[in-house]
Amino acid sequence: MKSCVLFCLLVGFAAGATVAHAEFTDHFADKTMRIDYYHTGDGTSETVAIDRIYEYGTWAGSVRNLVDGLNYGAYYHKIYDALTGEIIYSRGFDSYFKEYQTSGPARDGVVRTFHESAIVPSPTVHVFFVIEKRQKEGHLEEVFRVEIDPDDVMIIRDEGPDRSVKVFRSLHNGDPHKKADIAIIGEGYTANEEYKFRRDLARFTKTFFKRDPCKSYKKYFNVYGVFKPSHQTGIDEPRHGSFRNSVVGATFNSMGSERYILTEENKALRDIARHVPYDALYIMINHHRYGGGGIYNFYCTFTSDNQWSEYLMVHEFGHSFFGLADEYYTSSTAYEDFYPKGYEPAEPNITAALDPDNIKWGHLISDDIEIPTPWEKKSYDQMSLSWQKVRTRLNDGIAELRRSRASNDEVRKAEEEYDLRDREQAGMVRKYLDGSVFADQVGAFQGAGYATTGLYRPMIDCIMFSKGQTNFCKVCEEAMVKIIMNYAE
Repeated sequence: MKSCVLFCLLVGFAAGATVAHAEFTDHFADKTMRIDYYHTGDGTSETVAIDRIYEYGTWAGSVRNLVDGLNYGAYYHKIYDALTGEIIYSRGFDSYFKEYQTSGPARDGVVRTFHESAIVPSPTVHVFFVIEKRQKEGHLEEVFRVEIDPDDVMIIRDEGPDRSVKVFRSLHNGDPHKKADIAIIGEGYTANEEYKFRRDLARFTKTFFKRDPCKSYKKYFNVYGVFKPSHQTGIDEPRHGSFRNSVVGATFNSMGSERYILTEENKALRDIARHVPYDALYIMINHHRYGGGGIYNFYCTFTSDNQWSEYLMVHEFGHSFFGLADEYYTSSTAYEDFYPKGYEPAEPNITAALDPDNIKWGHLISDDIEIPTPWEKKSYDQMSLSWQKVRTRLNDGIAELRRSRASNDEVRKAEEEYDLRDREQAGMVRKYLDGSVFADQVGAFQGAGYATTGLYRPMIDCIMFSKGQTNFCKVCEEAMVKIIMNYAE
């Protein structure tokens, strides 16, 4: 019965696709090509080597908007017609490797290898697959190039479905070529927890469409749940001395940050995700702790059972699908100089304000507002930094209790204290920001992108800035609509 459900869905995906646009069929078949490669290096060097190439399924993306003109991301995947040199497909992205390059170990010369994938329409002509990297000045330079023959016998062509995978349509609005297709991958759910996965899938699909702009543009999305059972519940918690056998290997403490969740098992993730057409990947993690992560056009993660899970789900997707930067700056991170000083970030919602008279969101700036905007930053910083010290102490205490195998009652009480203090802090922040004389105004507010000075955000608050039930700011909303429509046309 399981394989029948999956087969019928796959047939439905193919049947639901419209005839591709003429320019698309000049170079591509209506299939997906996945180019897996290894990305290796340290803080100053990098090399790329192809692992394997796959062809399968239906192409999920637009058949009209093939060349990415958004100019987001630290890297670009590009496809060139090998005969004419014409660029026929491109997509900006960030990666785990790029984040690693900003870390202390990378700057100390520690070389590491990460597995990545380029998801592209399947070419019918000889092409060059190219990876370009953004330089500090903002321009892109080529770091890798390889020719791909679409008839190469080494391309792995549709291995068939994994019989242990189940697919559920959580929201279906039609042709994947004209929708933003989201795949929500279950992580840390055992076979006995399939019902919980389906319940969580329904709950977070509703969460996704609670806020604008996604609420108003709901008809432009498809949402799929993809379930493969893990052997154990939950994921790795290295600081707690707790490790789990889960299907995509997600873990807390990624990049040394206790709340940051990523996976380095990219092949396992992509092998599960290939059962549906997707433009974006969520990894929904069966866990109660606060944690998540989001990397642009790569994937995002969030835990399902934390008091902030709805916020996490929306915030992290702001990174991974919409290319939005973090606007907060007082929380600790694993990055060192993530945004080089003196250069303009590519993300649409933060700026270095190198030219205050020409801010990138200038058409939205409120009348008569001062640039930079002199908001109540000093007292906010004192309140926030004080909480960071308390948060660190509480988290360290919980980790020590878990490592020492303290009783469940002791751990529960410590976690409840943390949750209570966290809610109280969020309430104080909400009251403080809502009471600002600049609430609801668009300006340039210093403090953004993990930097207390030198970077600016558009509004005093946004879901990319503070934790809780706030909304996206006006600048973020505008940028998000642009991306939604890029998939819908």
